[in-house]
Amino acid sequence: MQSLAYGSWPSPIDATLAAAHDGHAEFVGFVGDEAWWTEPRPTEGGRRTLVRRKGDGTEESVLPAPWNVRSRVIEYGGHPWAGVMRPEGPLVVFVNFADQRLYRYEADGEPRPLTPVSPVGDGLRWVDPQLRVEHGEVWCVLEEFTGDGPTDVRRVVAAVPLDGSAAQDRDAVRELTDGRHRFVTGPRISPDGRQAAWLAWDHPRMPWDGTEVVLAEVADDGTLREARSVAGGPEESVVQADWAPDGTLLYVSDRTGWWNLYRLGRDGEETAVCSREEEFGGSLWRIGYRWFAPLESGLIAVVHGRGATALGVLDPETGEVVDAAGPWTEFAPTLAAHGSRIVGVGASPRSAYEVVELDARTGRARVIGAAHDDPVDPAHYPEPQIRTFTGPAGREIHAHIYPPHHPDHVAPGDELPPYVVWAHGGPTGRSPLVLDLEIAYFTSRGIGVVEVNYGGSTGHGREYRNRLREQWGVVDVEDCASVALALAEEGTADRRRLAIRGGSAGGWTTAASLTSTDVYACGTILYPILDLVGWGSGETHDFESQYLESLVGPFAEVPGRYLERSPSEHADRITAPFLLLQGLDDAICPPVQCERFLARLEEQGRRVPHAYIAFEGEGHGFRRAETMVRVLESELSLYAQVFGLNPSGIPTLELAK
Repeated sequence: MQSLAYGSWPSPIDATLAAAHDGHAEFVGFVGDEAWWTEPRPTEGGRRTLVRRKGDGTEESVLPAPWNVRSRVIEYGGHPWAGVMRPEGPLVVFVNFADQRLYRYEADGEPRPLTPVSPVGDGLRWVDPQLRVEHGEVWCVLEEFTGDGPTDVRRVVAAVPLDGSAAQDRDAVRELTDGRHRFVTGPRISPDGRQAAWLAWDHPRMPWDGTEVVLAEVADDGTLREARSVAGGPEESVVQADWAPDGTLLYVSDRTGWWNLYRLGRDGEETAVCSREEEFGGSLWRIGYRWFAPLESGLIAVVHGRGATALGVLDPETGEVVDAAGPWTEFAPTLAAHGSRIVGVGASPRSAYEVVELDARTGRARVIGAAHDDPVDPAHYPEPQIRTFTGPAGREIHAHIYPPHHPDHVAPGDELPPYVVWAHGGPTGRSPLVLDLEIAYFTSRGIGVVEVNYGGSTGHGREYRNRLREQWGVVDVEDCASVALALAEEGTADRRRLAIRGGSAGGWTTAASLTSTDVYACGTILYPILDLVGWGSGETHDFESQYLESLVGPFAEVPGRYLERSPSEHADRITAPFLLLQGLDDAICPPVQCERFLARLEEQGRRVPHAYIAFEGEGHGFRRAETMVRVLESELSLYAQVFGLNPSGIPTLELAK
């Protein structure tokens, strides 16, 4: 064991390796007996491909580059594909990212477009498709721009002909709903084909605030009639609805303060299926997320937990849940069921996300796709700790600690390590406890990381989520600072070498922390929100355009609060060096926010060491391997310069002053 200063340990986890393993499998489904899913390709321009697991156990990437299976509906997208197996082979429909058209794919030919291109605004977009082959249609969500502004948009449930007749003809798309709701999810058709159910909500609510379950009759001519709300409301969040084989409707609601499972009988009677103080749902950031999947036997596959998620099988008669045995301690919100087979995506602190199949009859779970393969000796992985800290007013703050760790190196006995606070995005979201080579990139070099699931995060009930209501820029900043200072006070971290970093809403928390506290020596701000007034008045997309009404408060009533909390209004307060990273194609947190912040910094004569790197071809969240390499190396160089570290082989980031 060799003694070297923190930050100078040699590591086999370089930026190229970490970038190559960024992202994970998503949106699982069955095509006949075969499990399919989408998978990232960071080294292929950051595209996502569709992967098929054949009956012989082999995996096949169905679509070559440049096909990119990803939707832009509400900008965050959602489930982008659906498929069925026919005697002649699979029939699949998918959304292609570049043009947002819906395509039909069969194994013996090239994909053929099913939907047209619109020259209006950002055009036509599609998500959450449901195939109705017997009727020659695919039902899905249509997002249609009616003008050039980001909020000039309408969303409806629509039917697209499978014969390609709408590929050049918008009028051939059959609208099934009237657009009365601003947001909708894709419809779920009852087993007898006579009813359809979907979720709907309207501004200013976000889907974790209040949604409705809409139920309609499917007429013989394929139209939807007598649409009515049967569950949910302004203060009740329903995040998924689907049909049980017996024709009853299942849905997940947080009416008790926890997302639990309920059943609506054919007689209209509602019953709780499983009442627990844990979550059987989560924040609906992407349309088509699934936390439960009904089985033919009447059992229900569920992703559930408190602060973490497990894959289990729920017996609705007894309320008992039996979890899958295996190493996985976190499951993503995607599930599919076929017969007794359940497919999900699971991970752990020692393994990245992989496609897992659980047999509900035998209880056996196994990896069937995207299998984790250690790219380096796992002795270099961090050994995380789950901690709960005490914040202002005695409130609990949940966090994951990743201490510096190396199998062959330690620091001198009197040295305390630098630590970086990671603030997650959302802000209505959370950081899962899973293997992340970006974290290992730092911990294996001797830099600690702490992920803070600040007040407002999911996984701990609605009361914990609601802590952030009208308190964004306050509670999140306080909670991150409380954890950082607690680590320093207990002797875990070096008080003089604390940093903070985050992307999107986490970028906001990072910038707000640097302009309102003296806790951190530096920070890394990725694709952030910096100006609340601008962001809330036309500079972001429609989905989050009124998010600030709950996060900050009604603008008409508290306009001064928007100015007081915006980092761009207080550039004169920043004294710590920072790195600002931005995608030039970001429609959610546009580059103008960064440019305005830097201009105000210059106007006020602040000579703070900083760097701004903008990436062409990147949107909200970086997906290209070359981008992620530069991001990681630049971030490490910032910490090296500020903390006095000596990592080897890292290009020096030039800091302007």
